[in-house]
Amino acid sequence: MRRGLRGLLCLLLALVLAAGGYAAYVLLAYYRVEDNQTLEIAYCGVPVDYGQLQVGGTYRVASYNIGFGAYSDDYSFFMDGGKESRARSAEAVRENVTGAAGELDELGFPDFLLLQEVDVDGTRSHHVDELALLRDMFGGGFIQSTFAQNYDSPYLFWPLWEPHGANRAGQATFARYTISSALRRQLPIEDGFMKLIDCDRCYSVQRIPLAFGEEKELVLYNLHLSAYTSDGKIAEEQLRMLFDDMLAEYEKGNYAIAGGDFNKDLLGNSSEIFGVSGPEYTWAQPIPPELVPEGLTVIAPFDGENPVPSCRNADRPYGPGNYVVTVDGFVVSANVTVQEARVWDTGFRWSDHNPVYMDFILN
Repeated sequence: MRRGLRGLLCLLLALVLAAGGYAAYVLLAYYRVEDNQTLEIAYCGVPVDYGQLQVGGTYRVASYNIGFGAYSDDYSFFMDGGKESRARSAEAVRENVTGAAGELDELGFPDFLLLQEVDVDGTRSHHVDELALLRDMFGGGFIQSTFAQNYDSPYLFWPLWEPHGANRAGQATFARYTISSALRRQLPIEDGFMKLIDCDRCYSVQRIPLAFGEEKELVLYNLHLSAYTSDGKIAEEQLRMLFDDMLAEYEKGNYAIAGGDFNKDLLGNSSEIFGVSGPEYTWAQPIPPELVPEGLTVIAPFDGENPVPSCRNADRPYGPGNYVVTVDGFVVSANVTVQEARVWDTGFRWSDHNPVYMDFILN
């Protein structure tokens, strides 16, 4: 009896020590990338001369959260209430990333492309370097690209049946025009335990000079704001920082455009528009109008005759009854005229997001 009790106590002690050791590992491994990090500007294949941006010219920017190459239309994710935590195979990752990239040809190859959730090395994506894959695919289409890391997690032993693992990911920006410099700005995030399950949130800032004689720049922002937060003020602080940055550029005479995954209901009433009920999805809240300063406008991609959402909740495979919302879009300064902004309907075949695009003129 005593031996059995002693053995049980030893087992419990070992479990406590193991749990404590793992908790210490996660805490010690945690770090944030420093603010104002200069980003490397990489060439995609053979450089092609597309000239320079022109005042009065019409251009297209697209944004696409590719969901680390895992989210085919029949995929569900454990953090959304689904079952899976990793892509099903390396082949599935390549198929989804390649399929997502192929949609760009269908919608009309953009001048600028903003991608989110691009894995460079991850358990969840079977260690496929998606950035290298994309750069290789886009060679000749885009001339330059940047990458801003926003996720570098220690090995996460959850869920137990298929741990999410250790993953490194970020936001990739591609351009047909020369990027003179690029910077990574660190966004505020929650303190305490929540910081361990959120990303190292950031936005990247790409500067694209205009044609010779124009002492102006297009300042292009690629962002992916917080979703899983317990404090709604954090999301507002992130938006305020972005808006202040953009407004400062506009006041200098530059053109400012931001795009990406806002994790906000940009339409303000997506449930009503798309005929779905999702009161439990509290992460998708509208942007308070009073938060947007004069000189900037939030652009929600939308076609009133054929409304298409930009994101689905991945608690189940895509189909009737899925909660859908538009969280991907743009913000522009007042010297940018928007001709059209739409969601490109892929049926969520390659990701839990649809790509969005915007045609604009530099006034």
